[in-house]
Amino acid sequence: MEDMLFYDRMQFAFTITFHYLFPQLTMGLSLLIVYFKWKFLRTKVDQYNDAAKFWMKIFALNFAMGVVTGIPMEFQFGTNWAKFSELTGGIIGQTLAMEGMFSFFLESSFLGLFLFGEKLLGHKLHFVTGFLVFLGSWASGYLIIATHSWMQYPVGYEVLENGKFVLNNFGALFSNPWLLPSYLHNQAASMVTSSFVVAAIGAFYLLNDKHHDFGKLFVKTGVIFGLISSLLVAFPTGDLAAKNVVKHQPVTFAAMEGIFETEEGGSEIVLIGQPNMLEKKLDNKIAVPNILSFLTYQDWNAEIKGLNEFDPSVYPTNIPGLYYAYHIMVGLGTIFIGLMLLAVIQLFRKKLYTTKWILWALLFMLPFPYIANTTGWYTAELGRQPWLVYNLLRTSAGASPTVSSGNTLFTLLGFIGLYLLLGLLFLMLAGKIINKGPQLNQH
Repeated sequence: MEDMLFYDRMQFAFTITFHYLFPQLTMGLSLLIVYFKWKFLRTKVDQYNDAAKFWMKIFALNFAMGVVTGIPMEFQFGTNWAKFSELTGGIIGQTLAMEGMFSFFLESSFLGLFLFGEKLLGHKLHFVTGFLVFLGSWASGYLIIATHSWMQYPVGYEVLENGKFVLNNFGALFSNPWLLPSYLHNQAASMVTSSFVVAAIGAFYLLNDKHHDFGKLFVKTGVIFGLISSLLVAFPTGDLAAKNVVKHQPVTFAAMEGIFETEEGGSEIVLIGQPNMLEKKLDNKIAVPNILSFLTYQDWNAEIKGLNEFDPSVYPTNIPGLYYAYHIMVGLGTIFIGLMLLAVIQLFRKKLYTTKWILWALLFMLPFPYIANTTGWYTAELGRQPWLVYNLLRTSAGASPTVSSGNTLFTLLGFIGLYLLLGLLFLMLAGKIINKGPQLNQH
């Protein structure tokens, strides 16, 4: 049974990790495309229009990959997680169906119009199609996170005699206190990814001395949006999301921060340390006293419960994995703020485009927002374990009892091979678009 559950979880973890590489760029990029098109309408400078159309090609490629990799995940609800679907389908099925119907169709329909309809529509209607693509992609994220938030903090439900969950308050799904902080944190994080990608491509052009004007525009836009979104990820969105965990999942918070014992007179914040599960302590830790209490409760001496206060049966299943995922996310977020702040200072000093080391840093940072977003999601998912629906339905009770571990492992290996090919194809196509660069004055 444990083998089967392990492979079920591994398959879902692999497919969702690969899938989310694409929506995290499209959600943020859709806003930047709207910004470029809006700048064109205001200034009538063709460069902004060309930039919008260039990034919409990257968006379309990402969108196609997101669709191709998203569909198998929906099927896994029926194959590997049939019991979970049977028990909770009456609730999560609603938001997932809405995501498919409204957001996906809205996004894909207007994406086609934006890509091919500029001459037919004229610039103002072309801007409207771009705005509706943005609306669709952000609505899609909202409905997915509404589903996820219900699993983290279930509301508006009742459990029938046969164990099935049904919704008795539809509005509660969307007024869930877990939803808004998670959604805003996620969207700000997707803005970080898209800003870093735009800045990195701009830096690539400047360092290679080609598409010079677009290189400057992309670097400038990327670092300004990047600084704003990196700050928003930390505060207020990250702060609000963490306070939700403290309030509703205190055992998860203790594991995330590596607090094994409740500390008298205020909790320290750990900068570096390795969880030692045998001795229930952090090895080689470097910590700053009382900071965590202040950040959490605005009180230097507030008590934060350690893992010793909770029954081991409700501990997160993988405490070291949760601890490292959380600390990688926070560490990278701090680096992002620092780099973008330096870049913006150099931009105002009119030295950014010639400061080679910052351009190289922007280029090499390209993969790191993807890592930060992935570890952020791992923090949320590992933190909820061992529950599928927090405190109500254990993960072991949601797996399909009739699908063997051998079948799941076989299909997991198939996914790994297929996604490797898809990933290589994506990189080749994206590389061709980037290398060719924005096309001038195709109006």
